[in-house]
Amino acid sequence: MSPENRQEWKRLLLFVAVFAAFYFLPVGNARFDGAVDESLALARDYAREHVVLCLVPAFWIAGAIAAFVSQAAVIRYLGPKANRVLAYGVASVSGTLLAVCSCTVLPLFAGIYRMGAGLGAASAFLYSGPAINVLAIVLTAKILGLELGLARAIAAVVFSVVLGLLMAGLFRREQQQRHAAMVNQPEPEATRPLWQTAAFFAAMVSVLVFANWANPRQPVGFFAAVFVQKWRLTAAAALLLAVIAWRWLGLDGRRLAIGVVAVVVCVAVWPQHHELAMLVGVAGLTFATAGRPGEAGEWFAQTWTYSKLILPLLAAGVLAAGFLLGRPGHEALIPNEWIAAAVGGDSLRATFFAALSGALMYFATLTEVPILQGLIGSGMGKGPALALLLAGPALSLPSMIVLASILGWKKTLTFASLVVLLATITGWLFVMVAAS
Repeated sequence: MSPENRQEWKRLLLFVAVFAAFYFLPVGNARFDGAVDESLALARDYAREHVVLCLVPAFWIAGAIAAFVSQAAVIRYLGPKANRVLAYGVASVSGTLLAVCSCTVLPLFAGIYRMGAGLGAASAFLYSGPAINVLAIVLTAKILGLELGLARAIAAVVFSVVLGLLMAGLFRREQQQRHAAMVNQPEPEATRPLWQTAAFFAAMVSVLVFANWANPRQPVGFFAAVFVQKWRLTAAAALLLAVIAWRWLGLDGRRLAIGVVAVVVCVAVWPQHHELAMLVGVAGLTFATAGRPGEAGEWFAQTWTYSKLILPLLAAGVLAAGFLLGRPGHEALIPNEWIAAAVGGDSLRATFFAALSGALMYFATLTEVPILQGLIGSGMGKGPALALLLAGPALSLPSMIVLASILGWKKTLTFASLVVLLATITGWLFVMVAAS
């Protein structure tokens, strides 16, 4: 059979398969219809709660890394030949600052990895970004007990370093070839002092952090005080970013001023719709950068590149996760009682299943704690609980689909398998130590 005929047969079989899938759709079946509803509901919640406040700022930060940070600098500090203590030390504690979810960290990871960061340091950052969340750890200690809170904090930091070292070791030869192709990149002449670039990134990260500062559920303390002022702090960071972009990056001051005035008007008219104010601010930043010459235009171009790469795959992953697993507290195609029964007790099987299910489910920031509170009340042991705390926030089905487009499926499946394996081992050791 000729190649052309084989291609035509493949197309015919694909058409038949798609037709059969639609023909036999179990529409009207309560579980199937409920799974479809959950899929759409999770996509709606994700769009409302995460895209505007989490992903959009992350895309702009990733675009800024590509536009304003030289590849040679990234290779020097995070590349395979960089000082391991510095590279892994910074990567392993990044989550204490970012406090992002498993999907929001993806543009940031893509930015540093594509600019030349070593796979080990980049993997440590990819894990620690969502996993080492100070507020989540404090909430874990208060709600689930000090023992689990301390175990989560210590294990997550060690976990990220071990995970990074394993990824670097398993793909050493491939990474050496990649580094050799990048290492001869010339160091461009600095266009501004390092402290100005650092202040620029600090302002962007501040917008991301304060806009997503979660309610600590306690009316007093530092976290509660910041939560009360979160939108004022976000506005201050955004205004600082606009001033920096005007004075140091050369963006058009009039265009930026129009964006700032639009945000002020939006806040005055709709004071409770913070997401709308964020969208208006992003529109103003786009107006000031899109199609502009020099670094401003490059910043927008890189941001748009990451958005085109990640958003379609992320949307497909969120729909799939919602269809299979539903939202926290809601049932979809896979019955909740199956999961609750599988993670009951402290057995090795339950610990492994908790790590595996946590790696597939999507957890928004802090939602894993109340979910685990309910599961522990239903008989879940502390070992499986710790395994889910270590695997759940760092991975999800949507994040794995996107990660495959950046690393390829081989590295993605290796990363996910290591997360599940290390979470299982850690949870099992926690049970053994607690029992001794």
